[in-house]
Amino acid sequence: VQLQASGGGLVQAGGSLRLSCAASGRTFGTSGWFRQVSGKEREFVAAIRRTDNNAFYRNAVKGRFTISRDRAKNTVYLQMNSLKPEDTAVYYCAASPLNMITSQARLGDSYDYWGQGTQVTVSS
Repeated sequence: VQLQASGGGLVQAGGSLRLSCAASGRTFGTSGWFRQVSGKEREFVAAIRRTDNNAFYRNAVKGRFTISRDRAKNTVYLQMNSLKPEDTAVYYCAASPLNMITSQARLGDSYDYWGQGTQVTVSS
C-alpha cells in the first residue's frame, strides 16, 4: 500500500493550490489531510468518508478548503483557496480502511497509512 502526495508549492496569499493523494494497493474507508509546521504538533485539516462522502474540516479552513475523492483514480484531493500565510506547512495525506466518525477522523493515530509530505508555502 502506498500513498503518493503531490501538488504543494509556493503561492501568494489569496492564491490557490490543489493537493493530490494517489493511493495504490487498496481502497480506504477514510482519507485525511494533516499538516505540520516545524517544531509544532501535527494538526488535522480535513477528512472524507467513503461510504457517504461526508467531509470534515478544521474550523480554520472551513469555507476555503474542499476535500474530494475520485473513486476511479483512487485519489483524494484537497483544493485550497484563499490561502493565508498561516496555512504554510508540510501537508500529509493519510488513510484508514475504516469509515470513521468525525472524532476519530480528526486524530492522526486513527490512520494506518501515510504519504510523504508536500510543502505548501504561502507568502504574504
